[in-house]
Amino acid sequence: MNRNPLRKIEDDIYQLRLPLPFALNHVNVYLIQAATGWTILDCGINWEKGRAVWQETFSELNISGADIEKIVLTHVHPDHFGLAGWLYNAAKAAGREIDIYASPREDQQAQDVWRGERLDFNLWLQDNGMPDEMAGNVDGSMGDTFAMTLPHPPPFKHIQPDDTIRLGERDFTAIHAPGHSDGQLIFHDEDEKLLLSGDHVLMKITPNIGLWENTDPNPLGQYMQSLRQLSELEVRLALPGHRSLIEDWSGRIAELLLHHEHRLDLVMEALGKRRNTPYAVANYIFETERFSAHEWRFAIAETLSHLEYLRVEHKIKQDDDFQIFRV
Repeated sequence: MNRNPLRKIEDDIYQLRLPLPFALNHVNVYLIQAATGWTILDCGINWEKGRAVWQETFSELNISGADIEKIVLTHVHPDHFGLAGWLYNAAKAAGREIDIYASPREDQQAQDVWRGERLDFNLWLQDNGMPDEMAGNVDGSMGDTFAMTLPHPPPFKHIQPDDTIRLGERDFTAIHAPGHSDGQLIFHDEDEKLLLSGDHVLMKITPNIGLWENTDPNPLGQYMQSLRQLSELEVRLALPGHRSLIEDWSGRIAELLLHHEHRLDLVMEALGKRRNTPYAVANYIFETERFSAHEWRFAIAETLSHLEYLRVEHKIKQDDDFQIFRV
């Protein structure tokens, strides 16, 4: 039986489950209704199957591009950003000029990663211990992902942390939630204890917390600090970017913190066995035998974030000018 990708969550909020061409095979985006039109929170990636689901959804809800009021992005990873330009053009073709909102840091990330020249990950992967041929294959897969963010939308309007933003008929507070992406924002309706949680907290899977060439230092440290701060937030229901709805907010946060403590122990164990490069550590802590090129890129970044956290905490050392780590 095919599952309807469109699901009504609240009287004015729909969750749309969009397909992805990756091992993580879907992303949740949200449509929020108001008398003046619809807000779209996150967009999916631009490929044929994603566009088809959007078109079916417009038909099911009896709306068109003219009914889109604005687009809000929690962050600019391709599965959340990739269809922003396509949706913007759909609204414009229907005679409605709309704004797209994101944090200033995510706007900069979009400029650096998607709107400029494609970043070359080949040398970065090799520097982190990946064999040369494998690094070339992994880097090449990034070109396919880049193509699925086109066409790019115009520059964003900025949302700052702690701003109040109107989504549908509700007022949400923007909360900075770094770790998965430097400038990620999540949105809290304090009155209804409802949270649009992006990729910050997910059920059953853990968000990728990666250290990349162009990201802020110590993302895992930022992530864990953010989780501890947010664990006290009053949340009746959180609407995440992947997997199922979150009904036990503080309980799930406790599980995520425990997961990363365990992962840090595994990294220390790997270094104790003289697995001293990020690639070698990744092979130790992940089941990499069936990893796609896309998954390998994230495995390296996630491993680096844990190594960096341990280095900042003075639990390991890094050789000068080399990506070699030691206990």
